[in-house]
Amino acid sequence: MLEASNNNELAPIPAKRYFTIGEVAELCQVKPHVLRYWEQEFPQLSPVKRRGNRRYYQREDVMLIREIRSLLYEQGYTIGGARLQLTHDKEEEGEGSGINQQEVGRLIEDLEQLLIILKRQ
Repeated sequence: MLEASNNNELAPIPAKRYFTIGEVAELCQVKPHVLRYWEQEFPQLSPVKRRGNRRYYQREDVMLIREIRSLLYEQGYTIGGARLQLTHDKEEEGEGSGINQQEVGRLIEDLEQLLIILKRQ
């Protein structure tokens, strides 16, 4: 098995719902024990566990593992740095979705004021 130097050289992710740890290890070119370790280090990574504590990863998990692999192996991040980068990326996604925490706070205040008005009537 050749070691890919970047995620563009990794095999495409097949169109199926669940993947075993062996399949994911092959798709992402990391060993199964590394995947189990990353589950402990990255809270975003949590495969479904079924009978006998067998792990089943979904497509989003595989994409996340590839992103973690890139951060660690290609971009030179430490585990802690990669964790922070993933958290930062997730926060930026939330900001880009059109609503942020300040807007949520204002909406809650407006709704509480509306509730007070309605109770008076």
